Amino acid sequence: MSQRHDSQRHDGRSADQLRPFSLERGFTANAAGSVLVKAGGTTVLCTASLSDDIPKWLAGKGKGWVTAEYNMLPGSTSPRKPRDRMKVDGRTTEIQRLIGRSLRAIVDLKILGERLVTVDCDVLQADGGTRTASITGAYVALCDALATCDDLDPRARWPLTSSVAAVSAGLVEGRVLLDLDYTEDAAAQVDMNVVMTGDGQFIEVQGTGEGATFSLDQLQDLLASAASGIKELSAFQRDAP
Repeated sequence: MSQRHDSQRHDGRSADQLRPFSLERGFTANAAGSVLVKAGGTTVLCTASLSDDIPKWLAGKGKGWVTAEYNMLPGSTSPRKPRDRMKVDGRTTEIQRLIGRSLRAIVDLKILGERLVTVDCDVLQADGGTRTASITGAYVALCDALATCDDLDPRARWPLTSSVAAVSAGLVEGRVLLDLDYTEDAAAQVDMNVVMTGDGQFIEVQGTGEGATFSLDQLQDLLASAASGIKELSAFQRDAP
């Protein structure tokens, strides 16, 4: 019993356990697809909107585009995060580009046709893992938006080649931990965000030593932990009501 207690984290989870996770589809009425994502204390609203206004450089090429915007609302953190007005900060730009890349990796843009899908990820409450929760929810919102298109059919002509989900992993006091919350992320010697398809292919790996280094064996352990978590998240996506 004492050994099990020693292996637990500050919130009672085991090292390879996700935070409590949920997806609530159809959360808003006006967007073609919308999902409220909860991962522990992190809550993100993901909405997907459709438009015929494709980028000019794609005009006449018979292809569409998927893009993303990310924002942390002022009350999502303490102290209050200033609202982005005239200029988007570097972190926000990096994250929304990551979300867009992650979604486009599993979209056939020719089958999508000459339409633009914009996915907005708005963080309502932040407790670590906001970018990974955004990607996981954005995929479901994208699916629901595409399902409203009369010329697309999941049983025949469907632009999505797989699913996509993301999760964090890190080294904290020498231990590989899955799905870090803010407290763990702040204490991590190595912090990693992993994006994968539902069939186990990597899309992006972001790994950084925070004043520390990590070995090949530790990297493999981090990737294995993340892959296991993404397998669970993919099942949540499939089963979301």
